Amino acid sequence: MIRPLSRTALILDIVGAALLFVILTPFSVAFYGPGAGGVGVDGAGAAAVIVAGLLMCGGVAIGRLAPGLALVAAWAGAIIQMSASFGPLPIDLAILMVLYATAAWGSRVVLWWGFGSALFGGLVAAVYMVAVNGVASGASGWDQLTTGTLLLVLSVLALGFAWVCGLLWRVVLRARSTRSAQLQAESLAAEEQERVRIARDMHDIVAHSLAVVIAQADGARYAAAAKPEMATEALGTIAQTARGALSDVRLLLTQLRHRQGDGPQPTLADLEALFAQVRQAGIEPRITVDPTPPGEPPGAIQLAVYRILQEALTNAIRHGDGAVDVHLAWLPERVDIQVRNTVGREQTQGSGGHGVIGMRERAQLVGGSLQAERQGVQFVVHASLPIGEAA
Repeated sequence: MIRPLSRTALILDIVGAALLFVILTPFSVAFYGPGAGGVGVDGAGAAAVIVAGLLMCGGVAIGRLAPGLALVAAWAGAIIQMSASFGPLPIDLAILMVLYATAAWGSRVVLWWGFGSALFGGLVAAVYMVAVNGVASGASGWDQLTTGTLLLVLSVLALGFAWVCGLLWRVVLRARSTRSAQLQAESLAAEEQERVRIARDMHDIVAHSLAVVIAQADGARYAAAAKPEMATEALGTIAQTARGALSDVRLLLTQLRHRQGDGPQPTLADLEALFAQVRQAGIEPRITVDPTPPGEPPGAIQLAVYRILQEALTNAIRHGDGAVDVHLAWLPERVDIQVRNTVGREQTQGSGGHGVIGMRERAQLVGGSLQAERQGVQFVVHASLPIGEAA
């Protein structure tokens, strides 16, 4: 029944209601005074107007905080006003503001209580003004009925208009809330996609580099005694690979610090360096490109091809026995990638690791597909990426 409301908003509502009471209450008392052609207002009547005004303006003060209580206060003020035999007063403007509040900020129950109050209040006001307040007194029964009907329509229109205005503002607030929730959800989705991209890039960089380093370190350990020069060469390769990985990680972290994801990315021109790293790890990939690219493929496709080959070759280094076949087919509307490597006798190369997941995500990001599975003694990675017309 009590809504969360900031202290500033509550203070503004209270100050506004107080000003409304200070301005309209004297006018309400004077409305029936001799200067207005009335018979004057005695002390009891003035007290009734003041109490009714306090209740109605109090309802305005808590209209946003507790619309249900505000509606009760407005009804109490109206009953006191009618019990003192007063007709419509300037202070009754507060009733319209309370009805607005019930529609704009009330719960579903309070919303419909406000609607019912607008209809029933209009009926009560019309009957009261005709039967008690003496409107159209002395007229014929037909004239009184006509006057009562007109008063009913006007009362319901006035009260209903205030309620409908509040309902429209409720719709605006609901639309804002929905839009805000949508933007927040989109922001969270974007952050999640960014985390996935970072994890994928880190895996591509670190896993490949560590695979090369491990292969070189194993080779250097066995060659240290027999051929020291080969061990020295292997250590140089390890250092070079580690420096490259460190540079790539630093570049990725720099992009994160500056919230930029469009820094330099690998292209087809970097494939030779990738194949050279694989050769340094002791594996000689057999590479065939048929047909060749008809033009300059899109940058996203080049990046996807590089990362998929990088991960597939990393798996071959880690799990293979030294033989790997790479085939690229650049067709007019797609590029097909196939990497085959013989699985080592003591290795169990599965199809559900993080590397395979990363390759599949790479393919899906550009609208392609990727399958990775073991076929006999071989592990086969096949990807198909749509490229459209080459630039």
